[in-house]
Amino acid sequence: MAEAPSADAPPAQQQDGEEAEAQTEADASADPENIIGRPGTPEAPEDIEDELLDGRRRPGAQPDLPDQVTQDNPGAVRAPPPEAFPAEKVSIPDRWRLIQTLGLVKENFFDPYHQNTYKGDRPINPAKVPWLPIKGDDWFFSLNAVSDTVIEPRSIPLPVGIQYPARPGSNDVFGRPTSLIASQTFLVGAALIKGNTAYKPPDVEWRLALAYNMNYVEVPEKRILYVEPTKGRTRFDQFLGVQEAFLDYHVRNTSDRYDFESLRVGIQPFQADFRGFLFQDNQLSFRFFGNRDNNRFAYNLVLLWRLEKDTNSGLNDITNAPRDDWTFIANLYRQDFPLVGLTSEVIAAVNINREADDIKIDDNGFPVRPALIGNLEGRDYDVAYLGYGVDGRLDRLNLTAFGYLALGKDKNNVFTGKPADIRAWFGAAELSYDRNWMRFRLSALYASGDDDPFDNTEKGFDAIFENPIFAGADTSYWIRQPVPFIGGGRAISINSRNGILNNLRSSKEQGQSNFNNPGTILLGAGADFDLTPELRVSTNANHLWFDNTKVLQTLRSEGTIPKDIGWDISTAATWRPKANQNIVLRLSGAMLVPGDGFNDLFTNFDGDENYYSILGNIVLTY
Repeated sequence: MAEAPSADAPPAQQQDGEEAEAQTEADASADPENIIGRPGTPEAPEDIEDELLDGRRRPGAQPDLPDQVTQDNPGAVRAPPPEAFPAEKVSIPDRWRLIQTLGLVKENFFDPYHQNTYKGDRPINPAKVPWLPIKGDDWFFSLNAVSDTVIEPRSIPLPVGIQYPARPGSNDVFGRPTSLIASQTFLVGAALIKGNTAYKPPDVEWRLALAYNMNYVEVPEKRILYVEPTKGRTRFDQFLGVQEAFLDYHVRNTSDRYDFESLRVGIQPFQADFRGFLFQDNQLSFRFFGNRDNNRFAYNLVLLWRLEKDTNSGLNDITNAPRDDWTFIANLYRQDFPLVGLTSEVIAAVNINREADDIKIDDNGFPVRPALIGNLEGRDYDVAYLGYGVDGRLDRLNLTAFGYLALGKDKNNVFTGKPADIRAWFGAAELSYDRNWMRFRLSALYASGDDDPFDNTEKGFDAIFENPIFAGADTSYWIRQPVPFIGGGRAISINSRNGILNNLRSSKEQGQSNFNNPGTILLGAGADFDLTPELRVSTNANHLWFDNTKVLQTLRSEGTIPKDIGWDISTAATWRPKANQNIVLRLSGAMLVPGDGFNDLFTNFDGDENYYSILGNIVLTY
């Protein structure tokens, strides 16, 4: 109830009190519902102003809050209401389980695309794997599995088993050319990684990858698959190889942009240059690598100790002692040099081989060290490779180019039995142009050949372990198929499987480098057509020559042999039905149209003029 102004109040205060009482009465008469303030009406409850109404809150009013929830459970829980926290942000157990907490994704072991603990998307719970020597919540596990299926009908020149021909009348040097290869490889790899971000290298990584291969081969002539002619014309073999087994240790970061230095020790993959011209393989290695200047510089220092390979699968065989063959490689990459868009690489490599006293017979009974060529004696050699190359884009042109100089000493020239100097060189370039969904390519390659086998200077270029991604790669006939050097050496091939060089090796996997060779020249053109995001069609046409046939003439005891190998024409289709790399199907066909040089060296019992290679390949990846 309003009180009358005091008689002692000054006139101004009395006037204010009268006006206030008149205003209160006016408000009451204007709002019949408002009875507060009328004479005789009781006072409103003192706490009515503090009561929280549904959907409304008086500024400054603070309700009683429940106890704060502590997120100490090992998994994820539904987030408590925001009122349970004194701040506006809500804490969650970890960032990896956020989308599942929100109900957006439910983890599935068979789903490699979304959040999956087995693909390294979420940390391991140490309590569930007490047998692992790990501590902390930043260890991750990554599992991958690959199935690689190959069906490969082909035709190549094959010799006749002189002592035991396959059929009556097969008494010539050359037999029927057709053969069939079927191969199935299962690869399973696992990695244990400490530290996982998109921008920072892991602190520690342990990785192991095993490959199991089964292969079947069928040929028309005897003594092709086995040295014993009684073993027949088919072979089934299987092997389990260790392809990766290494520890990667992050030494330090060298900048706030995570330039780094790391050590990696064990069986690991390494590629020496952009396209695998010199070395590309999984070998026992000690590797120190890192980068600088926001990754504008990258470098590798690698020491490789060559492992023995299984003869028929090509996988690493750790049941045998490593070979007496060591390679040291140092390379440096620089982005945007010499022009913006190009990456430059300089490389120095030294290959030291001490297998002159080593006699190696492969699993099929054929000698591979020393090679059965020339004087058939063992060899030691030291060879250094100096190289420079670029890879990248110049406006709308894509460019890859690389060159090598090989310098060294061969302790036993297979033609003279004396020490010989190694002086060989190599150059290759590929230029391509993109137009919408098409890419057009031009390729050129030159590997020097030896022009005089008896001058104690070996000029034929050979690599350490080539696996070139060039001029059609394994869809090319000449790169895919090893052509036996019939009539000039025993268990010797003109070229190697998945190799482009004409090096006259006994085996790329188990043999030694050979710098007494005829060299290689290639000019080619090709195109890739992305018909859909899932389907690509590629075509290639390469013409090949020997650089110099003097070595071939000496081994064959012929006066002249033309240089022209012929045309290698291929077409390949690659289909990725899910538009990713988890399911890849390839079908390719290649044909060699022999030139005068090839026809001078080879023929076949069936009188076929051309040779073919068909490759069916299915790759499934998890």
